[in-house]
Amino acid sequence: MPTTRFVLIQPSHAGNVGAAARALKVMGFEDLVLVNPRWSDVLEREETIERASGAVDVLRNARVVDSVDQAVQGMTHVLATVMTPRDFGPPTATPREHLQAIAPAGHSVAFLFGSERYGMRNEDVYRCHAALRIPVSPHYGSLNLAAALQVIAYEWRIALGGFQTPAAATPAASAADAAAVAGMLQHWQEALVAIGFLDPAAPKKLMPRLNQLFNRAQPTPEEVHILRGVAKAMLETAKKAKP
Repeated sequence: MPTTRFVLIQPSHAGNVGAAARALKVMGFEDLVLVNPRWSDVLEREETIERASGAVDVLRNARVVDSVDQAVQGMTHVLATVMTPRDFGPPTATPREHLQAIAPAGHSVAFLFGSERYGMRNEDVYRCHAALRIPVSPHYGSLNLAAALQVIAYEWRIALGGFQTPAAATPAASAADAAAVAGMLQHWQEALVAIGFLDPAAPKKLMPRLNQLFNRAQPTPEEVHILRGVAKAMLETAKKAKP
């Protein structure tokens, strides 16, 4: 697997650092670097640890450095995250578009995130191979730092092949056989006549249509039993209603 690093440039909120660590961990990443954070002890602050919510190991292994140069050392593909494309600088693409394209190359990738208030500085964007812009609503495009990092981490994990989802805990239930469905439909026909919904003298195509509906639904034996219970209740109610 290629090396993946997430770099937070001058983060100002301790909670965002903790939430970023959590976002990394759930996507299977762990390399977090902070460049000149507001708080020198941000990795140990109570709010940071609380928001990490179990990703304390990511915080423990995170590094604080003085410059972006130090943060991206050894990485072969550096990506900026931007809200608006720059007039000058690297090409701008959506995360899915760019990450799917570079994943097969096996790059060591660094994702750079700017400060919560100002985003990334132009000089930091210009040094990158590409800029990633998350496609958000044109009416409100402001993403929280940790939320933006979560989106990028997810897209990169998908580009790398994702995680296999666990198999269903219970096997799919088998459908009831044709005889059971036919018996249930006969029961329903009697009930529908009893409540006055079906006129036996002019049935039209009601029962064939119900037959097609249940064939599409493929009810299980348990569901057929429930439906027959409904028919039974209709018959009993109709019987009580008679003078």
